[in-house]
Amino acid sequence: MTGGVPYASARSIADGVRTGELSPVDVVETYLDRIERFNPDLNALVTVSAESAREAAAEAERAVERGDDLGPLHGVPVAIKDLNRTRGVRTTFGSTAFADNVPEEDDTVVARLREAGAVVVGKTNTPEFGRKTVTDNPLFGASANPWDLDRTTGGSSGGSAAAVAAGLVPLALGSDAAGSIRIPSSACGVFGLLPDFGRVPDGPDRPDAFENVLPYTFLGPIARTVGDAALMLDVMAGPDVGEPYGLPAPEGSYLDALDAPVSDLTIGYSPTFGGFQVDPAVRDAVEDALDALSAAGATVTELDLSFADSWDDRHDALEWILQQRYVGLYENLKRTASVDLLDADREITPEVVSRIEAGLDLDAGTMAAARRRRTAVYETVQRGLEGVDVLATPTLSRTAPELGTTDPTVDGEPVHPMHGWTLTWPLNLSGNPAGSIPVGFDDGLPVGMQLVGDRLDDRTVVAACAAVERELPWIGSYPPAGLEGGA
Repeated sequence: MTGGVPYASARSIADGVRTGELSPVDVVETYLDRIERFNPDLNALVTVSAESAREAAAEAERAVERGDDLGPLHGVPVAIKDLNRTRGVRTTFGSTAFADNVPEEDDTVVARLREAGAVVVGKTNTPEFGRKTVTDNPLFGASANPWDLDRTTGGSSGGSAAAVAAGLVPLALGSDAAGSIRIPSSACGVFGLLPDFGRVPDGPDRPDAFENVLPYTFLGPIARTVGDAALMLDVMAGPDVGEPYGLPAPEGSYLDALDAPVSDLTIGYSPTFGGFQVDPAVRDAVEDALDALSAAGATVTELDLSFADSWDDRHDALEWILQQRYVGLYENLKRTASVDLLDADREITPEVVSRIEAGLDLDAGTMAAARRRRTAVYETVQRGLEGVDVLATPTLSRTAPELGTTDPTVDGEPVHPMHGWTLTWPLNLSGNPAGSIPVGFDDGLPVGMQLVGDRLDDRTVVAACAAVERELPWIGSYPPAGLEGGA
């Protein structure tokens, strides 16, 4: 296993457990030891459920010894983003208001991972209620990027991406309302997958089961390889009676999509995705990757995507629907947890408070304008996909900013501090599946490429990302700072 157990693929760990080559107890102990050694510097995991993980690993070992039918993730450690509820394990949402919250039930996706044999080793850091594109909060502080501890992980699934990149876990769960899987995956040099909207159930979300269309919010895997992400998605995907927008069970396994030949792949390349500023070094890395794919037989065509509305107007639409979403969060928490996020006595981050307050002032005309602009974004993305399998863009305009940066720049020019350096959020307006895959470095920091597919065609995204991985193998590239080689 390349790099030793900490950097082994989830697939190889599952195979080793199934054949008896690996002990689930030893595997979990290896990762818990690594978490103990390296997590204090990274702050990727904010709750480590060592006792329950050891108990689950011991039971997993007994199941192997008994000859039980084993799930596809039997004995594989996994980390869960701290926005998802975990039975018996603290779930804070990155908020001091929930510092001692221990749910009695798992979210559906967590239950599915456990049923498949995965061992939950802890919860990963996130900004409060996932509000920002960097990962810090008043309860736990900031997560550090394994490639450079002075850099951000991105957000909001920053703890998950950092944990996978540093070999603290082979798999982690992410969620994405404006890029929160893809941003940190690009910044930390791992693979993050946005499956079709409705593919992975998010619930139970009550009393508002419709919140995840404001904007489209996805759950998806973060892994070091496309194959591991496909394995995890096979476990998580499928309908749930409580999900109004849940999709039927997918046809076949996502693992079956991994071997599509690169020569069959057609790619439409949008260098700026309709007007984002992109650092020349990032653009060079993405174009070098596309040149390599072209040399291997793929067809690559550069596109000039032209959106009907300006960048600012499109971004306003995103902000308005996010504000409405946070009003729903505010009202739901008052009803279900008796927590008022606008209570002046609570230590709630200004970003969350301002979004709720702005949302309370929204009117119907503003939301109608947001829906029209959102429709126009969808139509433009679909036009870009005409005649190609996937649309390629940089994932981020730049590599990971320094920790604490509030005014990031791109090639020396100021951009919107939250979303001006992330080419991810238009897809949360349109609902298209996408993946962010590593394609190179700029000054020692990872660069990711975003591959976008048609609605209801996330298998093609998986196939395309697997083709990239074969032509530009990232396996074996580990962060520095004493983390390399499974040390």
